[in-house]
Amino acid sequence: MVVKGEGWRPRALLTLLVCGQNMAGGTNDCANAEGRTVTTESDGSFRRELVVAEPPKPCPCVVHVATVMGEGVAVDVPLVVAGHPVVRLPESSGARIGVLDARLEGEGGLLTWFGAPPVRRLVLTVGNMGAGAAKDPVFRVGTARGLLAPSWEERKWRGTIPAGQRARVVFDVELAAGAHGPYEVSLEYGGKVLVTEPWDVARPWGVTLFWILLCLVVPAGLFRLGMVVVDRLRPRPVAAEPGALPWFTPETMPPFPPD
Repeated sequence: MVVKGEGWRPRALLTLLVCGQNMAGGTNDCANAEGRTVTTESDGSFRRELVVAEPPKPCPCVVHVATVMGEGVAVDVPLVVAGHPVVRLPESSGARIGVLDARLEGEGGLLTWFGAPPVRRLVLTVGNMGAGAAKDPVFRVGTARGLLAPSWEERKWRGTIPAGQRARVVFDVELAAGAHGPYEVSLEYGGKVLVTEPWDVARPWGVTLFWILLCLVVPAGLFRLGMVVVDRLRPRPVAAEPGALPWFTPETMPPFPPD
């Protein structure tokens, strides 16, 4: 099957997936192993072949196209997968969550300067723009470095967001030890990326300083240790007994003065 599209951002990286149950449960309903990526042309169009694989959930099925970076944009197109079972979708609660405000809080400390895992707090103001209440909504928080695909982790928020109300949601975000460079933190709900926040992680210069000092201190210590060993192994001159006359050999006897 060939998937074509237009009207996207120029040079945007997109993911293409075949998903079951209208992707109501997010990417867990999709055939992720057979998914594809494509970069749009300068005019925002794209064309990509996609394997029509059977998703892990029954139909109704869709082709899910979504941006990987930047502002989250997704489009679902109905698809008939021949031979795949079709099951009626569960009744929706009518909740529809959107992000009204998002920011990353926190800063690196001394331990982060020496390679400890960078940690930030993703602080969100979310609103329920649907007709029903959202009880204990499950979000997905993703972290990605540069152009790499995000690494997602499910986060359950304890509480209820009534229809037409808003709530403050906070999630801790932690990277691997020694991480540095441009990162992006994304929030996904209901299979759609709601917000993406940039995170420029400073290089752990303390680790570099440690190795520089180690390269200076170790050779200096070895040099001093070697000098001590040489000093101990060096032969010492024999001291003359008190009151003894100096003993001269033919080789060491001083010359006689001339007549």
